[in-house]
Amino acid sequence: MRAAQLESRIRSLSPAPDLYLTTAAGDAQRLAFELAEKGHRLIVVAGGDGSVHEAVHGIAQYNLTVGDPAKHAALGILPVGTMNVFAHELNLPKSIEKCWRRIHEQPARQIDLWQANDQFFIQLAGVGLDAQIVKQTSWELKKRLGPLSYALTAARVLTQQAPALTIHIVGRPLLHGSIVLVGNGRHYGGPVPVFSNARNDDGLLDIIIFHKQGALEVLQFLGAIALTGYEQCGDIDYLQAREFRVECEQESPFELDGEFAGHVPVHFKPAPFKLRVAC
Repeated sequence: MRAAQLESRIRSLSPAPDLYLTTAAGDAQRLAFELAEKGHRLIVVAGGDGSVHEAVHGIAQYNLTVGDPAKHAALGILPVGTMNVFAHELNLPKSIEKCWRRIHEQPARQIDLWQANDQFFIQLAGVGLDAQIVKQTSWELKKRLGPLSYALTAARVLTQQAPALTIHIVGRPLLHGSIVLVGNGRHYGGPVPVFSNARNDDGLLDIIIFHKQGALEVLQFLGAIALTGYEQCGDIDYLQAREFRVECEQESPFELDGEFAGHVPVHFKPAPFKLRVAC
């Protein structure tokens, strides 16, 4: 019922959109690429961070084929998904109608776009704990419980053996930890501004490294940033870098924009171009 109501509201927007429905994973990426290839210069995705992540991939893959950045396709978002962290970062209205007007009335912004190996991401990434949570949270559980599904999975993952991650950053000694959180913006996983110094147009990724994975450490960190903001401490490093690599001797997953993306090693670096976002 909710999907049918959303579709009806979107079809009634003015100016009226050309609406394409997805039915399976990968559809948003394919459609975004095909529409850009047909000459559409604004691709608006109605969904959450997972759909946005797919659309970003499709648009970026098309833009890679275009030499002139002025001819690149741009991204727009109607935030109607389970998780809408990137939309929150952009301070988009929750109203579909207000968001649609803003997309068409405001000039597009240039947002830093990043790659992890050969995949793209726009808002966040993680290696270790949060990636395990993403990997182990089923689609059915997310649909049934929404954000609570991640908390339930986290309670289980925190009891598991932590990975030993090695972080390589040019010009720095090797760093070691069990969790690496990566932010292109301030928000991570919700409305809490985890990365206090982050900007999505400064050409830098903000990186938080947990030296150990423990339930108490993680809960203390989350509580501290919610109440007073992040402060440096002995068990956590906060730094910025333009490029870095994470390795692990055991199998350890990484996630991009809240979606499971593979296993380390993973090389984080800037994409060859910024992404234009109508917001």
